[in-house]
Amino acid sequence: MSKRARSIAIQWGIFAVGLGAVGAVLYSTVSWAKLGDAYFRWDVFKAQFPVMITEGVVNTLFYTFIAFTGGLVFALIAATMRQSQVVPARWLATTYVEVLRALPALLTILLVGYGIKIAFSDYEIPGFFNQNYGKGGLALALVAGAYMAESIRAGLQAVPKGQTEAARSLGLSSRQTLRRIVMPQALRIVVPPLTNEFVLLLKDTSLLYVLGVTVGERELVTIANQARSASFNSTPLTAAAVCFIAITLPLTYLVKWVERRTEMRTR
Repeated sequence: MSKRARSIAIQWGIFAVGLGAVGAVLYSTVSWAKLGDAYFRWDVFKAQFPVMITEGVVNTLFYTFIAFTGGLVFALIAATMRQSQVVPARWLATTYVEVLRALPALLTILLVGYGIKIAFSDYEIPGFFNQNYGKGGLALALVAGAYMAESIRAGLQAVPKGQTEAARSLGLSSRQTLRRIVMPQALRIVVPPLTNEFVLLLKDTSLLYVLGVTVGERELVTIANQARSASFNSTPLTAAAVCFIAITLPLTYLVKWVERRTEMRTR
């Protein structure tokens, strides 16, 4: 047996022994019957559909779309301001990015969700922002924008300076150079991290349950949590988990495909 084959055999042996030890501990200590009754009751699982899809999945995707679109707008503005020659603009953008990245997303959702009505109590707030679609979507957009701004800034810095110098030598202004030359190349570079941020936002919609989402605006976790309380069983959480997996796995593979395509184009 060669040295490499012997090494592989040893690794397999260690893996098999470790897996067997973990399996023996779990088999002897976990109450499988109680666990199955609490999380895997088929009758409770079936009862979650179709509302889990028609309302939960639809609203989860809608919240994600609102947050990603708004976050991309915030990110483009912040990233552009951080490249500005106006010092206060750079400070303002840096403060936004650093503060929102420092705060937990859950805390931002609470601050925005309950703070909008208080802050603008003397004015008539548009109906959309009185709904959780607006409040929750705005909160997640602010968080996403802070993270995406850093990705876009990194993309802007990754564009070779020669591109900017060539554009300026051709008579383009700084704004035209940024809009026509630098930004299109930077966006091509940051497509993979932005796609990954979309997946993360999809999962962060689960935090919106803290706003007390009403019927019609509920996302997956809110529906599952309410059903769990009503049925005194945790199987609805399993149903929500299945829906999240069904959505996020294809998106994860999409991110990997986009990354491979981007790498091929940049070679």
